[in-house]
Amino acid sequence: MANNTGQKFGGRKKGTANKNTLEIRRKFQTLVENNLEVLQADLDKLKPVERVKIIIELGKFVLPTLKAIEVQTDIKQPKRPQFVFMRKPEQKTLDISPEQKIKTRFKM
Repeated sequence: MANNTGQKFGGRKKGTANKNTLEIRRKFQTLVENNLEVLQADLDKLKPVERVKIIIELGKFVLPTLKAIEVQTDIKQPKRPQFVFMRKPEQKTLDISPEQKIKTRFKM
């Protein structure tokens, strides 16, 4: 009879590692650790391009895989640069003769 309730009865709990997977990972780690010198010698014999490809492939076993994330924004219109042109206020100058300057300075 099928379980139509959506509840899980048995099996591993969420987040619990598979025992077989853990055992295989430990054995693989031991294999690599015991053969580091041989692996290095084999890598040294390869061309640089091949060496980089293999190191990247081996890195997949050690480094977590990154996932792309989607970013949602509320911007509806594309942002455009805004330019504000401003002029300096014009300074009014008086054309007066040097004699008038003296008169205004000393109020004669």
